[in-house]
Amino acid sequence: MILGRQPAIGLAELESIYGAGKLQPLGQSAVIVDIDPCLMAFDRLGGSIKFCKLLTTIESSEWEKIEKFLIQVSPDKSKTMPDGKMRLGLSAYGFDIPEKNIMASGLKIKKAVQKTGRNVRFIPNKSNELNSAQVIHNKLTSPNGWELIIVRNGNSTVIGQTVKVQDIASYTLRDRGRPKRDARVGMLPPKLAQIIINLAAGNIPESKLESICDIPADQKIPAPVLDQTVLDPFCGTGVISTEAALMGYHALATDLDKRMVDYTLENFTWLRDKFPVGHLEVRANQADATNYTWKQPFDFVASEIYLGQAFTSFPDNETLAKAMSTTNLILRKFLTNLAPQINSGTRLCLAIPAWQQSPGKYRTLPLIDQISELGYNRLRFKHVGNDELIYSRSNQTVARQLLILTRK
Repeated sequence: MILGRQPAIGLAELESIYGAGKLQPLGQSAVIVDIDPCLMAFDRLGGSIKFCKLLTTIESSEWEKIEKFLIQVSPDKSKTMPDGKMRLGLSAYGFDIPEKNIMASGLKIKKAVQKTGRNVRFIPNKSNELNSAQVIHNKLTSPNGWELIIVRNGNSTVIGQTVKVQDIASYTLRDRGRPKRDARVGMLPPKLAQIIINLAAGNIPESKLESICDIPADQKIPAPVLDQTVLDPFCGTGVISTEAALMGYHALATDLDKRMVDYTLENFTWLRDKFPVGHLEVRANQADATNYTWKQPFDFVASEIYLGQAFTSFPDNETLAKAMSTTNLILRKFLTNLAPQINSGTRLCLAIPAWQQSPGKYRTLPLIDQISELGYNRLRFKHVGNDELIYSRSNQTVARQLLILTRK
């Protein structure tokens, strides 16, 4: 599996779903997931961009030796593919080499395959890794497509082949095509909504996952029915609730603003017309999450709380202190209100604000250090530190810190 722009978050998502013991991280960008590949729920992963088949491991990380190996084995591989033009692409992760070296290797592999009589088109690299759009546009996951994934893992190299990439057209439609959006309440990306839901839901039993190998490649994978309900107490325009339906969950949504409740329901109606969500439901009503009693049952909590004032640059100390105090109080009141309403072990993932002073340096809410006093435990991951679970871009001041909790 090739992880996304912030690999630590994608790794935490996989650890949440499949367990730490099933994961073998490869460098900074990839991970081997030790499960039946037919049960890999790739379409519900917001933090992984490529689903790959493991081919082999080379006991060297020298590019010249890797190139020589690929030139030797590629002609025989090409003979197993259907007749017609072969499409070849290379993506290298963890190698400190210029992209022209990768291009040169690809052209040598192309020449070796052409000697078998096959017509080959090599996809030129714009960087060391081909992006999802390049893979999709050039049909590198088709029967005649072959994107070789080359991952440095210390002194060895893992070779894989891309089977599937994120459906960027679907993500774009769900993000920009939904009828109701509101920049004032934050534009939560669908990918991040999926990650929040997966971090909140935790392990998914294999018995609940449908084998994707039984579904024709040209058909959409229907949402599984997981017989669980997610609570989103700060629903905004309903991104988490609608993504939850696509992932197989019912959703219970509330928001202080009646307009946001209406937006959530309208966006879900739109979603049902365009995606296979079956009988899954999103129920929404107006409520103040800091004092409301949820009478309908739910299994876990996934939400983005109020992120506070939007800033175009890092604020002065007084302004920041006010913003932190406001959001800190809302979070405290919400967790205090929720605690007596849920059972021990109930899991939550909340996106809360963090303020980026400089790239990679953040100011975070003081309440994080007082979580235990409110009746919660902060979940810790084996492969990822909690300080890495901040979703941001270099030009953003207000980032999202992912806080994963369980009720004591």
